[in-house]
Amino acid sequence: MGQHVRVLIPEEDIEKKICEVAAKISEDYQGKQLHLICILKGGAMFMCELAKRIKDVDVSFDFMSVSSYGAGTTSSGIVKIVKDLDEPLEGKNVLIVEDIIDTGHTLNHLSKLLMDRGPKSIEICTLLNKPSRREKEVPVKYSCFEIPDKFVVGYGLDYDQRYRNLPYIGVVEFD
Repeated sequence: MGQHVRVLIPEEDIEKKICEVAAKISEDYQGKQLHLICILKGGAMFMCELAKRIKDVDVSFDFMSVSSYGAGTTSSGIVKIVKDLDEPLEGKNVLIVEDIIDTGHTLNHLSKLLMDRGPKSIEICTLLNKPSRREKEVPVKYSCFEIPDKFVVGYGLDYDQRYRNLPYIGVVEFD
């Protein structure tokens, strides 16, 4: 069985929207410190592009890897921490940067776990939001795109570790 990728969101649209979201974050956190937590691996490309566009904010980074997919195309609902944070969160303004929010299980679990670590605030920023699949409510403050219930790749998102390097968001179509 073959597969190909159809463009859903072109690179130019992604860049424009990231600039808009970064401007809003810059306004909301102007003159403050902001600790970005990238959810690996999918969020890495998005966080890098977002971070370099945030202005007048003292930004620091950390990385966390969680798994709820395995090799499939739907979330298993079981969240496993693969790599935990290197820095404590106590007293920090935290922004979780995620590639996609689907069922909400991962971010629901993660935000509770991180809140227990004593940050000043926690907000969520996602490149893609898929509310039609939501099973757990997640308060998303910054969202670039709302997308339909399709399996998407590119711009950091993968299908079995493939397609992360695509500069656009695409839908995997199977022949």
